[in-house]
Amino acid sequence: MHIVIMGCGRVGSALAQTLEQQGHTVAVIDRDPTAFRRLGSSFGGRRVTGIGFDQDTLREAGIEDAGAFAAVSSGDNSNIIAARVAREMFGVENVAARIYDPRRAEVYQRLGIPTVATVRWTADQMLRRLLPSGAEPLWRDPTGGVQLAEVHTSSAWVGHKISRLQEETGVRVAFVTRLGEAILPSSQTVLQEGDLVHAMMRTDEVHKVEAAFAKGPEEEGGH
Repeated sequence: MHIVIMGCGRVGSALAQTLEQQGHTVAVIDRDPTAFRRLGSSFGGRRVTGIGFDQDTLREAGIEDAGAFAAVSSGDNSNIIAARVAREMFGVENVAARIYDPRRAEVYQRLGIPTVATVRWTADQMLRRLLPSGAEPLWRDPTGGVQLAEVHTSSAWVGHKISRLQEETGVRVAFVTRLGEAILPSSQTVLQEGDLVHAMMRTDEVHKVEAAFAKGPEEEGGH
């Protein structure tokens, strides 16, 4: 996957190096050309000097071929504007913005842009949003037999009821995060685009659950 990162501070440079080591192609945007020193001489990706929400700058960084975009500059407003441009103008599927003010983060989450507030930021959280896949364990019972996990859900499940998801995958959906808020679903709750599904499952069935969530409903593949 090609990934564009806006901001070459400590977070952006670490993210760029990690993603490149995982085999992705990476372009980093920063208005200060001296910031690229943080990437080191071994970094093989693109270094683009410019403003991260400028469309020409984004095109130079390969945004039209990008599968993910991370806005991790030092400015909240710049990050959210750039994230929205990437999502709305260029149709990038996986977009995340780093936000310093947690109160703002909730507002931006409602705009459909996954945000990571600096106070609880970790590289794992940002990577999870850029490369959603599989199940991320959140809790395990003392015996290790059962776990609660956030499971990446195929868009094919959008428009289908939670009850059907449970029946076909064998999980119990504990809660759903929708537009930044946790909701306790009923059997009639319908999955919406952008929902994060948190489900209880047997630990020995995680791979089977991941596959079922990624595949979509058995009978009909559409919405």
